[in-house]
Amino acid sequence: MKITYFGHSAFLIEDLLTDPFLSGNPKCRTTPDEVSCNIICLTHDHDDHLGDAFEIGKRNNAVIVAIHEIAKYADSEGLRTEGMNIGGTITVGDWHIKMVEALHSSNMGHPAGFILKHREFNKTIYHAGDTGLFSDMRLIGDEGIDIAMLPIGDRYTMGIKDAIKAVDLIKPKLVVPAHYGTFPEIAVEPGDLKKECPVKVEIFQLGEEKYI
Repeated sequence: MKITYFGHSAFLIEDLLTDPFLSGNPKCRTTPDEVSCNIICLTHDHDDHLGDAFEIGKRNNAVIVAIHEIAKYADSEGLRTEGMNIGGTITVGDWHIKMVEALHSSNMGHPAGFILKHREFNKTIYHAGDTGLFSDMRLIGDEGIDIAMLPIGDRYTMGIKDAIKAVDLIKPKLVVPAHYGTFPEIAVEPGDLKKECPVKVEIFQLGEEKYI
């Protein structure tokens, strides 16, 4: 499975893109017109997550997957959409997508995370979105998570200490840190997570592609 990291919470996982905050990201080296995808999953509508989703979605004729209220807004802007809500599951293309809880805020609807399973790859990915630690992460772990994409930046999400507690609840095979280093307020060192984490940590450089 090929994963590309564009910074903040933006990952391209095969043909599925998450939270594409690119043009407004001072650290991102990729422009929206360089990104091709078939699906865009949005965890919430803050500017640093909604980002360039509509521009990328229109250019690629991609499906926007988001909480009901954000999907309705995207639909009104002429985009293809699949609205859903916490606990629900849909299939889009080759992806099985489940929306799960996130503890955060959002202008429209409720913030969310996603559990993602691709038809051809034997991997289950948890993209946590922006969240604080919550005990029901243990239930997310019951899904058999291979890769957990967890925020570590602190202040607006979990910091490293709570991310390690989240790992204890989720029990993934691999952790990929996200939502750090974009702005001074979330400037943490992902190597500190790697030192303390009980499972393998894969740190992506900006724009880096890896096969996992």
